[in-house]
Amino acid sequence: MTRKQEKQKVQDIIKLLDEQYGTDVICYLEHRDAWQLLVATILSAQCTDARVNIVTKDLFIKYPTQEAMAGASQEELEAVIHSTGFYHNKAKNLIACARELLSTHQGIVPKTIEELTALPGVGRKTANVILGNIYGIESIVVDTHVKRISRKLGLTKEEDPEKIEFDLMRVLPKDHWILFNIQIIAHGRSICPARQPKCQECFLKSQCEWQKNQSFS
Repeated sequence: MTRKQEKQKVQDIIKLLDEQYGTDVICYLEHRDAWQLLVATILSAQCTDARVNIVTKDLFIKYPTQEAMAGASQEELEAVIHSTGFYHNKAKNLIACARELLSTHQGIVPKTIEELTALPGVGRKTANVILGNIYGIESIVVDTHVKRISRKLGLTKEEDPEKIEFDLMRVLPKDHWILFNIQIIAHGRSICPARQPKCQECFLKSQCEWQKNQSFS
């Protein structure tokens, strides 16, 4: 595919996504501020947003501030977040993250990817969620939906989320970096789940390299 063809393909995909899902910036994790979104995103690793939203309702009542989280008993915190999975590491990271924010950043969630990824439990995905949803800084969040569907569409051949992120940064216009994740999550949930994708209903079928390969197999 030439650069011109690639550019046209991306434009066509974006147009279809915009028409189907709109261009409103939506965050599926419930939160009131940057700290709550940071906590929710850490909990969302290998867990659904719906489950995280159930857990954080009780979590933020029991630990309403960073100070409360920083002083939490790990065992008690694990009990609250148990249903999100990987609760031991998540509890350990949440306590350490709260302490680091208080001691190094005066309780303010930073707005650079370097400072965010230096926090315990925060990788590029979590950092980009904060940058895009809290600070409005163009960023691409590579979750399981974005990884799977970007590969199907032929926008990347990579497996590593960071490499996928940079591939998407190269091909997507910057004003759609945040939107792409939101739209692809919606698409992954409604039409293109990992199991039993509804290919015949998919408005992106003509752009899908995976579907084309299936047709010839």
